[in-house]
Amino acid sequence: MSRIGKKSIIIPDKTEVTISDNNVVVRGPLGELSRPWHQDLEIKINGNEISVNPKKITLASGALWGTYASHLTNMISGVNKLFEKKLILEGIGFKSEVSGGKINLTLGFSHPVTVSVPESLKVTAEKNVITISGPGKEEVGQFASKLRSLKKPEPYKGKGMRYSDEIIRRKQGKKLV
Repeated sequence: MSRIGKKSIIIPDKTEVTISDNNVVVRGPLGELSRPWHQDLEIKINGNEISVNPKKITLASGALWGTYASHLTNMISGVNKLFEKKLILEGIGFKSEVSGGKINLTLGFSHPVTVSVPESLKVTAEKNVITISGPGKEEVGQFASKLRSLKKPEPYKGKGMRYSDEIIRRKQGKKLV
């Protein structure tokens, strides 16, 4: 039994949830999200509450039960309050700039790195802080991870791109005797 799946999900005001043909669509003041739904699970909407239950209890449906319930919770909270990730760019000469639908990065390579920004996300770059926000929690996290993988922080000086809440453990350099 899933502890997360057993809980009912509250639908806030100005949020609409529709189900059609194994597809769930959530509309809210900040956007619209849709996700294909697994046929082993059923969704029941009672007023402003949603309950997710397996059609029959199997090992696979038990594993998907809590996962899809948390996906639905994230979709509902994402269309009401945007998810946000912040990346900090550390290092001499490292720069970031957003222009059009692209983010231009100078990461100490011999060439500039250009990454196109998905349409559903909003990216801003101020000084050395890159802020990624959007209604989809997975999209925000995936794009932040993609940017971070371009120049991961190194353990000696901490140069590179890191999350704002990430702590880089520093190593001691060479010792002179």
